[in-house]
Amino acid sequence: MQFRNLPSVDSILADNDVAAAAQSFDREWVVDLVRESLDEARNIIRQGGDSPGMEELAKSVCQRIEDTMRAEPRHVINATGVVIHTNLGRAPLSKAAIEASNQAAQGYSNLELDLATGRRGSRQAHLQSLLCQITGAEASIAVNNNASAMLLGLSALAAGKEVVVSRSEAVEIGGGFRVPDVLRQSGGTLVDVGTTNRTYVRDYDDAVTENTAAFLKVHASNFRVEGFTASVETTDLVEVAERRGIPVLHDVGSGSLLPTEKYGMLHEPTPQESVKDGAGLVFFSGDKLLGGPQAGIVVGKKDLVDRLARHPLARAVRIDKLSLASLSATLVHYLRGEAEQEIPVWRMISTPEGDLKKRATSWQSGLECPSAVTESRSAVGGGSLPGETLPSWVLSVDCQSTGAEEVMRRLRENNPPVVARIDEDRVLLDPRTVLPEEDGPLLDALRAAVAQ
Repeated sequence: MQFRNLPSVDSILADNDVAAAAQSFDREWVVDLVRESLDEARNIIRQGGDSPGMEELAKSVCQRIEDTMRAEPRHVINATGVVIHTNLGRAPLSKAAIEASNQAAQGYSNLELDLATGRRGSRQAHLQSLLCQITGAEASIAVNNNASAMLLGLSALAAGKEVVVSRSEAVEIGGGFRVPDVLRQSGGTLVDVGTTNRTYVRDYDDAVTENTAAFLKVHASNFRVEGFTASVETTDLVEVAERRGIPVLHDVGSGSLLPTEKYGMLHEPTPQESVKDGAGLVFFSGDKLLGGPQAGIVVGKKDLVDRLARHPLARAVRIDKLSLASLSATLVHYLRGEAEQEIPVWRMISTPEGDLKKRATSWQSGLECPSAVTESRSAVGGGSLPGETLPSWVLSVDCQSTGAEEVMRRLRENNPPVVARIDEDRVLLDPRTVLPEEDGPLLDALRAAVAQ
């Protein structure tokens, strides 16, 4: 009976709002959306639900149109306290990096033109100059992400040959990206040495054959092995590699160009250290602790980097002009010694506890519901410094009357959406990861979310 109560396609199309949409957009597309809404209504009925009415179905069609037309990804306020939040786009860009990207997007640019000679140039030239100054490397190349950088490096140097890796470093990172799989895809063969918890220099040395292309060292950026462990320092591995006439390839992961121990965290290996230790190629991300756009960066010895640049895969994974512009602007902050002030992830990491407490207290003063300012911890996140947290202060909102999940849902549906975290039916909002200009919108969203 309820199926017969459903309106026809034509009657929904006659609704004023749907009819206006059909005139503004492709009519056949709007008709398809109407049919999709009706199909969903039939499924609801089959599952024992009530038949949606005409008004509800028309609103459903208009909502589908609005969702499709909305720009994605959307700006989100990150109140989780996780500095490098993978699901929220990792590192936010500095104002200079955003401006550089905007300039590169407006009209044309000298992407591959040498303005001095008027001839074809290299998109990597300016970036290479910056990276070499910062890391001390002889050469560099940037691609679209660090997984691509690894695949390119192994494809160029190890196809048809063997690569020696410690068993404890044949890791998997987010999205099912596994070092053994990348090696296989590159045409190389994995030779794992040592044990899960202990690997020695002699293990690498004993594994070398006439078909060995390189030693691969991978930083465990998203987990930590503790207890009865042993690993090989880069300098010791380089010593064996040089004696054997093969390079060391070192994936340092997060791309930290500043000493993390300065901020009360464990030491994160830096590209500068790896280059100084003699690694042939060093791989790292642009959008983690470096604080720039998504990119995969390779620095190291010129002859090896040149082999990567000449490989056919280099064109398939090359960095685009917008990422190139924003990455260059981000690196300039390091040369100017202003990374803590200008790069958001480092500004967040270096924010004093007292400043965080003051900010959380100011949020509380504008809120008319039970709440408290309490001590907490912020995670670095994003596959960087596994298990490391920073002392913080949060606004803890009592949600017993509404329910924490409901408040979180309302926050996510706000414009802009707000993402926080839950602890024992309380919603926690950490000021460490909220940009200063976002305070007003965050408070507006929170007031609306806790309203009865």
